[in-house]
Amino acid sequence: MTMARIKAILLWVWTLLTTPAATLSLAFLTLGGFVGGVMFWGAFNTALELTNTEKFCTSCHEMRDNVYQELTNTVHFTNRSGVRASCPDCHVPHQWTDKIARKMQASKEVWGKIFGTINTREKFLDKRLELAKHEWARLKANDSLECRNCHSAVAMDFTKQTQRAADIHAKYLLTGKATCIDCHKGIAHELPNMEGVDPGWKMPKDLEGRELPAASNDAIGDLRRAVASAHGMTTY
Repeated sequence: MTMARIKAILLWVWTLLTTPAATLSLAFLTLGGFVGGVMFWGAFNTALELTNTEKFCTSCHEMRDNVYQELTNTVHFTNRSGVRASCPDCHVPHQWTDKIARKMQASKEVWGKIFGTINTREKFLDKRLELAKHEWARLKANDSLECRNCHSAVAMDFTKQTQRAADIHAKYLLTGKATCIDCHKGIAHELPNMEGVDPGWKMPKDLEGRELPAASNDAIGDLRRAVASAHGMTTY
């Protein structure tokens, strides 16, 4: 390509960018679009984060006077380590794409707010089982994703768990046979009437009848048995 040809192309590009198209140049439109996009994204992300706070979640009395009050009485709210789980910690995934999907799914709650679906304590109690089942099913489907925002099965120290807990976690959680919500229903809120509903944790049939360790008489023995059980060893 000759130098003259290159100059001609560069001149054409410059003319295209600087010549007004109707009233605005292409360069101005491009810059304006970029700035507008940044402003839109900033506003969108700010609004997203504002709706992802406990203050926002409890801004309506339906949540503040019901499930939030129940949360304040659990270990997720007050505990020896001082680590508190807020509403979005347990109900909103941390990854952006999962978070957006959850926000879209939860938008129907706005509809419920407008039409007063659970605007009284009586209505809430009537709907509690239905609401709980929806959340249990969601957590079951995503492998308790929100629980795993804070809890990692592979990081668990089985030596600091009871033998029963270590057995269950090693046999069912680590292998993927069960997920957190299978055993920990009602971990942060009161349970509905559970008649006819799997209540959550119960002794698996293959562990039924096994002698559990004494409360505190043999703490060292309990510790050894828990470690041995988690690693598939035999103790004497």
